[in-house]
Amino acid sequence: MMVVFFLSPDVTAKDLSQIEERIKASPSVVRVTYVGRQQAWERFQKNFPELQEILKNLGTNPFPASFEATLQKGSFRSDDILGFIEEIKNVTGVEDVQFNRDWVRKMQSLSRLARAIGFFLGGILILASFFIISNVIRLNVFARKAEIEILRLVGATNTFIRLPFLIEGITLGILGSLLSLGLLFILIELFPLYLGHSLGALQEIVGFRYLSLSQSLSLIAGGAFMGVLGSMSSLSRFLKI
Repeated sequence: MMVVFFLSPDVTAKDLSQIEERIKASPSVVRVTYVGRQQAWERFQKNFPELQEILKNLGTNPFPASFEATLQKGSFRSDDILGFIEEIKNVTGVEDVQFNRDWVRKMQSLSRLARAIGFFLGGILILASFFIISNVIRLNVFARKAEIEILRLVGATNTFIRLPFLIEGITLGILGSLLSLGLLFILIELFPLYLGHSLGALQEIVGFRYLSLSQSLSLIAGGAFMGVLGSMSSLSRFLKI
């Protein structure tokens, strides 16, 4: 969450120092960044390349300098932040303030909805993978019924007979996890290129990142665990030893 304090064109160096100190004095502010007029111009050109001709026709830089104050997580919900913004707004040299708290709240609601949908779809995929692995192991048990009978006759232990099916289930789970990681990597690499500059300024908000190492290992471990569960389910029902 960020508050942007736009500065007047005739702001002095003394005013700049005073404004920065007043902003940093707030306990809700984590970081303060000064954005000059030229930097604002370059940022706009980067985010909206299709509007560069309009800027060229203006013949001048229309963007004011500003201070961007990054707030602590959750601090924007407090009404105290409104008092802080009003206080800085009245400081000499500050011309306007941008603080889209309502917009951020709507984005957070959308994020919670997307997370709920993700958990729902993830649960369906977990159940689907469980039943797929379970059915594959069941078919293999039926296909090797004669071999299992021979192993029993020669005195093979229960663990010896079940172990290959457990390994197969674990292997299927791990391969499924690796395949999903590969598809996710391709999607993250190609999807932003496909969108190109159509996101515009939303590129600052919508970011695509790959899973971290711990998350990737957790996914692989989860796939192996689902393979064990699927194998054990089939073996307990269709392989009576």
